[in-house]
Amino acid sequence: MADAPVELPGRLAILPFRNKVLLPGAIVRIRCTNPSSVKLVEQELWQREDKGLIGVLPVRDSEPAGVGSILSSGVGGDSGEGGSKSPGGSGGESTKQDAKNGKEPIHWHSCGVAARALHLSRGVEKPSGRVTYIVVLEGLCRFSVQELNARGSYHVARVSRLDMTKTELEQAEQDPDLIALSRQFKATAMELISVLEQKQKTVGRTKLLLETVPVYRLADIFVASFEISFEEQLSMLDSVDLKVRLSKATELVDRHLQSILVAEKITQKVEGQLSKSQKEFLLRQQMRAIKDELGDNDDDEDDVAALERKMQNAGMPTNIWKHAQRELRRLRKMQPQQPGYSSSRAYLELLGDLPWQKVSEERELDLRAAKESLDRDHYGLTKVKQRIIEYLAVRKLKPDARGPVLCFVGPPGVGKTSLASSIAKALNRKFIRISLGGVKDEADIRGHRRTYIGSMPGRLIDGLKRVSVSNPVMLLDEIDKTGSDVRGDPASALLEVLDPEQNKTFNDHYLNVPFDLSKVVFVATANRLQPIPPALLDRIEVIELPGYTPEEKLKIAMEHLLPRVLEQHGLSSAYLQIPEAVVKLIIERYTREAGVRNLERNLAALARAAAVKVAELDSTLRLGKELQPITTTLLDSRLADGGEVEMEVIPMGQDISNSYENPSPMVVDEAMLEKVLGPPRFDDREAADRVASPGVSVGLVWTSFGGEVQFVEATAMVGKGDLHLTGQLGDVIKESAQLALTWVRARAADLNLSPNSDINLLESRDIHIHFPAGAVPKDGPSAGVTLVTSLVSLFSNRKVRADTAMTGEMTLRGLVLPVGGVKDKVLAAHRYGIKRVILPERNFKDLAEIPAPILSGIEILLVKRIEEVLGHAFENGFPLRLQSSL
Repeated sequence: MADAPVELPGRLAILPFRNKVLLPGAIVRIRCTNPSSVKLVEQELWQREDKGLIGVLPVRDSEPAGVGSILSSGVGGDSGEGGSKSPGGSGGESTKQDAKNGKEPIHWHSCGVAARALHLSRGVEKPSGRVTYIVVLEGLCRFSVQELNARGSYHVARVSRLDMTKTELEQAEQDPDLIALSRQFKATAMELISVLEQKQKTVGRTKLLLETVPVYRLADIFVASFEISFEEQLSMLDSVDLKVRLSKATELVDRHLQSILVAEKITQKVEGQLSKSQKEFLLRQQMRAIKDELGDNDDDEDDVAALERKMQNAGMPTNIWKHAQRELRRLRKMQPQQPGYSSSRAYLELLGDLPWQKVSEERELDLRAAKESLDRDHYGLTKVKQRIIEYLAVRKLKPDARGPVLCFVGPPGVGKTSLASSIAKALNRKFIRISLGGVKDEADIRGHRRTYIGSMPGRLIDGLKRVSVSNPVMLLDEIDKTGSDVRGDPASALLEVLDPEQNKTFNDHYLNVPFDLSKVVFVATANRLQPIPPALLDRIEVIELPGYTPEEKLKIAMEHLLPRVLEQHGLSSAYLQIPEAVVKLIIERYTREAGVRNLERNLAALARAAAVKVAELDSTLRLGKELQPITTTLLDSRLADGGEVEMEVIPMGQDISNSYENPSPMVVDEAMLEKVLGPPRFDDREAADRVASPGVSVGLVWTSFGGEVQFVEATAMVGKGDLHLTGQLGDVIKESAQLALTWVRARAADLNLSPNSDINLLESRDIHIHFPAGAVPKDGPSAGVTLVTSLVSLFSNRKVRADTAMTGEMTLRGLVLPVGGVKDKVLAAHRYGIKRVILPERNFKDLAEIPAPILSGIEILLVKRIEEVLGHAFENGFPLRLQSSL
């Protein structure tokens, strides 16, 4: 049965379709770029809610003399990007209008197709003001142009319908000749579909069209899908008579079928002769031709030319620019499908992205402002900040000075990374952090050679590419945690990077050309100095950052940590208050660290608990003053009845905590502290409890996390005189234990441990020395005096004073040698509540670094020999037998 005909208005806006034809039933995608078509689309389609219909009228570029009619205009037709794609000319008639002087004439066809818009999209407006519209149109019915007039910059035509009416179609369907033509057309079309079914997966839709769409519509739809000439499509458009249309359509379908069959025979013959690369080349050439035909490449730049311009603007040195030009010529000769094309292009992109000459503009250094900024961002660290100010002062007097590489060494959480960021802020330079923790491959520093698959530049070059300047402040974080294996030693690769005489010609293996790193300000951080190779240590200036005192932690918590924690949790002092006394309890009972990270975590736990309390007040949302709170049941019933509910809308930018009713702030006390953080983890009685029996002494050690208190336990048992050591100990500390036992055995008589020197202390018994916290590796010589004290306590059956800790290396003759990390060790003793600390006398100079409040609360005992240590370690001293002089 015939479908309902489309009702046409008396006039239609006309869209010219250059060298192409839209047939009824076909769908075409038209790219509108010229001003007249753009104006038509904007006024007739884009700005109207009811899109209505427009007319699509074929036009040609040139018209033979005496054929067709001319309408002068300043614009031409638009090109299609889908549907009918038939180049050619028109031989139809058109309405004549006077040509405008100096304008290119348009040759209109007298017959067109009414269409409706299925989809409409607007492209981005270009700097020139040019706008592009993409219109997807569906052809509906044919019409003839009775009169063509200009409406502004586009045209409007008075049209009359050419297709048959519904009654005429029903009568024509009874014509035997038309029925025979229809059967012949369907048979030919079905044969075509059967051939295409072997190649395409979408022919099932075509079969459905063949069974459901009227045959006169099928003729237009099938022909519109073929690539035929413009004249043939115009002839199909002019075929108003159904018999003539079906005859032409059957002929075109059959011709298309024969061309496919012939093409298949040819393809089968040559298919085996084409290699894979030839196929790819042909396909890419066809794809390029298709894109050109569709107009997708109208405004696209040549990628290689754009890359060359980018490299020209990069400011490369002359020798590197010559190298880049050679690589660029090599790239031009390659096809995109060749294996080395992508890697070569990526290499050239890197050359163009690197900041060869681009630098950050440094403002004049204001040392007073820099000092205020350091004081504002970091509490304490007086010597460290003074050294940074000295460094900045030299940079101010001599901007191109090759200053030392500063290396901040200290436990975690003391502000090493933030100090490096402050240097960048003071210099007005970009800041980049490169983490070297766990790096074991030299290629992470120098890059991979381009001969490897997946090669890439080193982290230094990649970081400079990201910041896009050649003079940033670059932080080499955790340089003490680099490793080495068969792939190389990253620490050795850093020698070239940190040497001012060498880094101006740094050679990255991937880059393969020298790059100047002399403008980069390098800053390094580490937790320990021991793992850093001596050659690398020689190239850096070490600035030690010891741990904070409890007083400093309290100041940092109140001035920096607490405001930051409240802000991060959406709270304010109006909802949570943590008094200084409570913060002090957290420091003493819940954290024993050199830095403040655990302190911040505990404050965050309190803030989360307060946030839960505030969030639980969601049932008391503050409504308008004149409104009453609405219960959930009432709200549900009102909404179910279609009633209106008034509620206050909280803006997204407003702090959500301000939207809750909170009559009084939550003040943290000791009870809440234990409820949130649990029972105290540390107390002042720990040392007293641990040394309650003989054989236990208290030592002080230094770790990568700062100073720590280390207990040493010794016990005796029946055995053969062996020494057992446990606690995951290193070789040095094992030797210290053996040395301590030897000294005690040699001085047993003098220490009143045996009646005379002929008695063996180890006869029929073994000694076991244990260092608690067995999961933590321990090593170093500073536990020598602690081991001697523990053994003497064991053999004499006397307890060591619980308020006394000690550190120092001993010799076989009983001398006490100086050790390192004195400040951190004293701070650790202060954290544990220890009142007396025994130190080597030669460490007296290190006491100047310890804050006065700490020294005033601890008694420092300086010793030269082990005998003095024993005299201070035991209550009422330790009795020694005087040796007779010879």
